[in-house]
Amino acid sequence: MLEDLRTLVEIESPSRHPEALATSARTLADLLERRLGGRAELVHGDAGPHVHWSGGGDPQVLVLGHHDTVFPLGTLERRPFQVAEGRVTGPGVFDMLGGLVQAVHGLATLEDRSGVEILVTADEEVGSGTSRAVIEERARACGAVLVAEGAAEGGAVKTGRKGCGTFRVEVTGRASHAGLEPDAGVNALVEAARQVLTITAMGRPERGTTVTPTVASAGTVDNVVPAQATVVVDVRVETADEKARVEAAFAGLRPHLDGARIAVHGFVDRPPMPESASAGLFAMARQIVPDLVGTAVGGGSDGNFTAALGVPTLDGLGAVGGGAHADHEYLLVDAMVERALLVAGLVDEIRRARRTGAWPTTRS
Repeated sequence: MLEDLRTLVEIESPSRHPEALATSARTLADLLERRLGGRAELVHGDAGPHVHWSGGGDPQVLVLGHHDTVFPLGTLERRPFQVAEGRVTGPGVFDMLGGLVQAVHGLATLEDRSGVEILVTADEEVGSGTSRAVIEERARACGAVLVAEGAAEGGAVKTGRKGCGTFRVEVTGRASHAGLEPDAGVNALVEAARQVLTITAMGRPERGTTVTPTVASAGTVDNVVPAQATVVVDVRVETADEKARVEAAFAGLRPHLDGARIAVHGFVDRPPMPESASAGLFAMARQIVPDLVGTAVGGGSDGNFTAALGVPTLDGLGAVGGGAHADHEYLLVDAMVERALLVAGLVDEIRRARRTGAWPTTRS
């Protein structure tokens, strides 16, 4: 597993870099074929190729992941792949190349891989715009989804996730000379500042809703009243009702300054993943690892899409470690084998439930 992980990490596969992602996809396809047999297919996406592998037979379970990472090309030179003191470090080891490798090696322990599919996408870190359709198609076909994203703190699997989205608020004012005619302008920066206060007030922590302005830009030079400003906002919600409320609140934003105009783009594009979507699969996982812990988390994944379809989904089955998206990202070596075998055990339990009639016969 460590050898295969090194291979994937040392390619570097940042989101929105199609050439690097194409190399990563070809390498991942080769890995799947070498470890599992059969043929891996590259599925075209404008952001980069997605990788799909099938063990043949009637689809029964989808193992889902992504091979894009948040780290730009060149990160590896500064932070190379290393194994030391029981930890693996390097760009993408935890989110989520380690989970992919573990899942592949876990499935390799099964003599019969029929009914199993693997889908590894190229744009999860940037919203899954080119992969959502194929994710939903294969989730519906398989009827059960195991997401190989990194585990929650302490190795807990992720039984629920908040819905999440990004909003972009664009403010248009009117430029003027800041010294000679400041009142002749409409200050987009001042308007944006007032909008930030309104936007922040949309949060409802008691309902699990966070609305967080994260990026802002305005102006051109220091002696011109700014005519343009932009505010980017991260939104997380636990329920569909809160999704609708927040989206309506953004649509209802109105300017405070005479002459200012506002345009809002975005929505909550990853629906909430309720814990009910994972309950059956989590119970199966507890049969395999009795002390396994489950928890709901604020971050989103492609599991949000599959759960929203009504397809049973269990997330966080990947690497045990931490530091996702950060320079201290790491994976714990000692947990790799157990997590690989957990994925394999869940696949066996799902297929057994189907054979015995214990699995739900209807799908959304």
